[in-house]
Amino acid sequence: MKARVTVMLKDGVLDPQGEAVRHALGALGFEGVTGVRQGKVIELDLADGTSDPEAEVRAMCEKLLANTVIESYRVEIG
Repeated sequence: MKARVTVMLKDGVLDPQGEAVRHALGALGFEGVTGVRQGKVIELDLADGTSDPEAEVRAMCEKLLANTVIESYRVEIG
């Protein structure tokens, strides 16, 4: 079974990497980009038979995969 976790900085948290990408896009002639938020995607292969895969992946996020003080996450099981 596959799980995908998308981790993004929460609204209001400064995103210097996103700002650097926005600036670089402007320098390359893409003037229509007014904001960029950069995040990460983590794909997990889970063993079959996991009783509650979404709860297990959420626990992984809370303990390791996301810094919940400044980041939010979304879990997709499929």
